[in-house]
Amino acid sequence: MIPPEASGAFVWRMEDVLEVYTRPYDPRFPQVCMDELPEQLLADTRPPEPPAPGRPGRVDYEYERRGTANLFLFCEPLAGVRWVDATERRTAVDWAHEIQDLVDVRYPEAEKIVLVMDNLNTHSPGSLYEAFPPAQARRLADRLEIHHTPTHGSWLNVAEIELRVLSGQCLERRIPDRATLQAQVDAWAARRNRAGGTVDWRFTTEDARIKLKRLYPSIQH
Repeated sequence: MIPPEASGAFVWRMEDVLEVYTRPYDPRFPQVCMDELPEQLLADTRPPEPPAPGRPGRVDYEYERRGTANLFLFCEPLAGVRWVDATERRTAVDWAHEIQDLVDVRYPEAEKIVLVMDNLNTHSPGSLYEAFPPAQARRLADRLEIHHTPTHGSWLNVAEIELRVLSGQCLERRIPDRATLQAQVDAWAARRNRAGGTVDWRFTTEDARIKLKRLYPSIQH
């Protein structure tokens, strides 16, 4: 989705993210993208029947709703790495704990983590202060260089591409509980990481200024 009218705020954030994607790989400043996806938990009411000679497997169309879970997906496109955490909720505190893991466990040696994400209200350093003491929240915030995609510009987030791959390869089935969901997404991420799956991002600021010219405000003299 892109805005229907010219917007300086939109193109500023768009060009900011596109600049990040032109930077070369540098382990001191890893480029990480994150996004979220709600997932409905569904259980079979009858055990599926496995395939038999001359007959395909069968799954009853009825199912039982088991609530929902949330998937936090992080990826480092230039390194071909991604991971997914299945959480019960998607609150500011949940996001804050994901950031603590990102900083202290995933990239403890990085000088700054260049983080691209959408501008959901929980995706803010302010959420860190809702989960941790001020000194710890500040320490975590200082390790981040945040770049928000514009409103209606989530397509600029590489993590959204990864979520589409995850959905198509892993989530088009009934998953009854969060533990099973976590096991499934872990297996997907491990397989994709071993294969070195990357995203070949080619859309540049120069392309945007031509193909999305209508989004740029007209200069008034």
